[in-house]
Amino acid sequence: MSEIQPDSEKIDIDTSTLIKSDQGTNGGDGLLKASGITGSMTMVSRVLGLTRDIVIARVFGTTDAADAFFLANKIPNFMRRLFAEGAFNQAFVPVLSEYRSKKSLADVQRLVNAVAGSLGGFLFLVSVIVVLGAPIIALPIAYGFNDEPAKFELFVEMLRITFPYLLLISMTALCSSILNTYGRFAIPAFTPALLNISLIACSFLLAPYMREPELALAWGVLIAGFAQLLFQLPFLAQIHLVPKPKPSKLHEGVVRIKKLMLPALFGVSVAQINLLLDTLIASFLVSGSVSWLYFSDRLMELPLGTFGIAIAIVVLPNLSRKHAEQSMDEFSNTLDWAFRLICLIAIPATVALVLIAEPLLVTLFQNENFTETDVIQASGSLRAYAVGLLAFMAIKIFAPGYYARQNTVTPVRIGIIAMTTNMALNIIFYLNGLAHVGLALATSLAAVLNAVLLIAGLRSDGVFRFQNGWFLFLVRIIAANGVMAYFLVSVAGNWQQWPDLDTITQLTRLVFLVIGGMALYSGMLFASGLRWKHIYR
Repeated sequence: MSEIQPDSEKIDIDTSTLIKSDQGTNGGDGLLKASGITGSMTMVSRVLGLTRDIVIARVFGTTDAADAFFLANKIPNFMRRLFAEGAFNQAFVPVLSEYRSKKSLADVQRLVNAVAGSLGGFLFLVSVIVVLGAPIIALPIAYGFNDEPAKFELFVEMLRITFPYLLLISMTALCSSILNTYGRFAIPAFTPALLNISLIACSFLLAPYMREPELALAWGVLIAGFAQLLFQLPFLAQIHLVPKPKPSKLHEGVVRIKKLMLPALFGVSVAQINLLLDTLIASFLVSGSVSWLYFSDRLMELPLGTFGIAIAIVVLPNLSRKHAEQSMDEFSNTLDWAFRLICLIAIPATVALVLIAEPLLVTLFQNENFTETDVIQASGSLRAYAVGLLAFMAIKIFAPGYYARQNTVTPVRIGIIAMTTNMALNIIFYLNGLAHVGLALATSLAAVLNAVLLIAGLRSDGVFRFQNGWFLFLVRIIAANGVMAYFLVSVAGNWQQWPDLDTITQLTRLVFLVIGGMALYSGMLFASGLRWKHIYR
């Protein structure tokens, strides 16, 4: 087994560089530049995340204990999307942007303090309840584990360790929202890297001393929560907005945020709810199903998290300002620009994930703990998730089109439709024997429906319209993807020969596939007439 050691030299980024990058996003710089800064810092985190997943796959494999950890970790991460980056962010940023524009720094500080006190107090209470009542709460969550007492007990233990991460990461998300609103994008984008560093370190340094080695992963999550929160505080001090929790339910800003957040709790997080349901149903399937979904989802999340979320983070404050200034033409233009940018990224990423799924999985994960069977099973769900990649990114772009206008009702209605569709498809695909692949495909198709309805709603409201040039734009993308696809298929060859290659050869061929595909894709776009001015904003 080839060992993967954390490389401190590669992950040690000078914080002064991050500060300079952040400060450079203030003022009149373009959205593309801001997205690039956010994306580059996010890329660091995602590369470390990929390294983390390689380590987990090769060190722990797809055991029952690994399934228990992935499910235990899924719960606080699912709720994080509700109380942190998801619904909370969509409700908090527009209000904070308004306070920043119209009120004094002291008023902004009082808002931050009140929100930190209310959100932190609520999540502290929730964490205490879950930790104390974990055996009861775990019954419906891991119902498929009930016939395996040891696996169920391990899940309960892990849930107690990982769940307090929700409180820590939600406070971290509050800090990130403040920094993003004030044009400091790099620090929040880099912060998730600390979770990956913690999990990699614990896999090697802590696992040998655990009763069950996978328990080290649960402790790694909790350790990361403290590290992520403490990392951001000095940068908040620089703008004099360190949160000092002070509950104030009657604060005008808190009241408004709650009104916006309550429906958004469901609407903005439909994709995450669907992924959670996939995992819950997968607990009834054969051992390894949860892990197969996890690893395929992580590969799909690499382009989604690096580019889709980076663009969405930058777009929301901009849309909020355009709405406050009644600049609806610019509002529409910003959405159109963002959608074109994610099409440039998501479509080739989808093609690549579909065509070279097995070579990716073999090179990154396969060894004696992650077998050829695991590669075959995970590749099926990876392709199914890839089908919805453009839709997952589109949701990240178009949902802010509602929340920037403080409209949280419409996304909820759309979310309910998508959620119902996902559940119906889950049942249909499950009954037809598609197992974990069917769960991933149902999630993707529901995301497509969600994205289409979001776009239709914005067009109906008159705040979004497709700008001129889309036909030629799509023709260029299709032609470029055709050339890239031919290259990938020709060079990749028969994937079943990849396990016979040594690790260096596998990595070399995979890097050649990725870089060569990107170069051909970009070259074809340029040859067909696409220029920098067409995407710069």
